Amino acid sequence: MTVTHDDKVVREFSRQAAGFADPRLNVAFTRDLDRLTRFMEPELDTEDVVLEVAAGTALVSRAIARRVRHVTALDLTPAMLAEGKRAADRDGVTNVTFARGDATALPYLDRSFTLVVTRFSLHQAADPEAVVREMARVSRPGAALIIADLVRPEGIEGDPDRIERLRDPSHGTALTAARIAGITAAAGAEVKRTEEFEFTRPLGPWLELARTPADVAAGIRKELEGELAGGPATGMRPSEVDGELHFTHTYLFQHAVAR
Repeated sequence: MTVTHDDKVVREFSRQAAGFADPRLNVAFTRDLDRLTRFMEPELDTEDVVLEVAAGTALVSRAIARRVRHVTALDLTPAMLAEGKRAADRDGVTNVTFARGDATALPYLDRSFTLVVTRFSLHQAADPEAVVREMARVSRPGAALIIADLVRPEGIEGDPDRIERLRDPSHGTALTAARIAGITAAAGAEVKRTEEFEFTRPLGPWLELARTPADVAAGIRKELEGELAGGPATGMRPSEVDGELHFTHTYLFQHAVAR
């Protein structure tokens, strides 16, 4: 039986779903959520009908729900949606609909939404171009398209995608900011503004969230420690902070407008 990339995504994120509710493990998603909400703020309107693509546990949907008319949170992994639905019910968020679906073939008519957002999805997708095309297709003219993702800095040494895939086999390819802008333009949307920043995070919780097998996690740690000692570049930009091994990710926020 052939295992597809989507199968890997569902398998890995079913394993990780419970960890997304733990801020100690899910530090990247929770730490910059307010920053993303502020980035989106000029585009939010109480009449907006929003779609979050590859929503996971719908952190973004839940964060903006009370500021818009309605949000649909779509994801491929039922366990992630179930985790998000429990959180929404607990917090009394009633205007978010949870839907299972494929980001590369959205089950919606053209021009259905006034704002479309995706976070940390393009680097997981087997076909990121299709994801952005679909986002643009279901957006009304003038709608905001928000992409927030892990990106590969220009000129970085080493192969961070190899380490990322060791940690989580469903990882695809981290694109550059320029590549994401190009994909967005090709999909028929105009990039209006971007924000790019770095986040140095502890290695241990990152590995724990993905439930990386102990032997694989030990190998990743060994490679990062080796780079710090003068060995080959991994692309993960390791450092030691307060005696704990860390690495650095670069994140992009991009706002585009559908035509």
